[in-house]
Amino acid sequence: MPKHSRRYRQLAALAPPKPVDLATALQTLKQFNNTRFDQSVELHVRLGIDPKQADQTVRGSVVLPHGIGRTQRVVVFAKGDLADAARQAGADVVGQEDLANRIKEGWLEFDVCIAAPDMMGLVGPLGRILGPRGLMPSPRAGTVTPDVGRVVREYKAGKVEFKNDSGGNVHVVVGKLSFSEQQLQENIQTFLEYLNGLRPAAVRGAYIRSVHVAATMSPSVAVAL
Repeated sequence: MPKHSRRYRQLAALAPPKPVDLATALQTLKQFNNTRFDQSVELHVRLGIDPKQADQTVRGSVVLPHGIGRTQRVVVFAKGDLADAARQAGADVVGQEDLANRIKEGWLEFDVCIAAPDMMGLVGPLGRILGPRGLMPSPRAGTVTPDVGRVVREYKAGKVEFKNDSGGNVHVVVGKLSFSEQQLQENIQTFLEYLNGLRPAAVRGAYIRSVHVAATMSPSVAVAL
């Protein structure tokens, strides 16, 4: 077990021993804002799914009302009018074979990859590179789309994409510690409402088992369901 720093142990002592309502959890988290940088606020949700079953995969994307506190770097595979639309919407890089080759050579300085449907023949072989990093375009996540301009604007405005991990958990950034408690609460509530709507039909019993809110270099706080 790795040893936590003195600062971390001191902050952990401030965390409530039991789950608390979201407002109290955020008030507690705000007390952890003593680093030299603006920590990201993360939500960690344990789901009552069997991640080994394909019909219980939980994946999606949602626009948070207050964004996540940083501008996401977006690349787009498109040509013709769709490429023009992506550039006008603010995409950082738009390309075809040139972009694919750049990625094959190891360039991965972006947060989101979007592709027009007719580009998937080109993007498909990049799956072994993009997939493990959570960057592979997917129709289910909305990143394979003929409306690339709209999707670029959504990600630039604060859209987040997520997928459950092998333990059945979902992790997502929901803002910065510099956000007001109200902004963080609205972002989190928006995300949880969307997540609830993705409940697989095959799930039996409790769907959301636990919720924790944390910051980049701080202890987590359990949120009462």
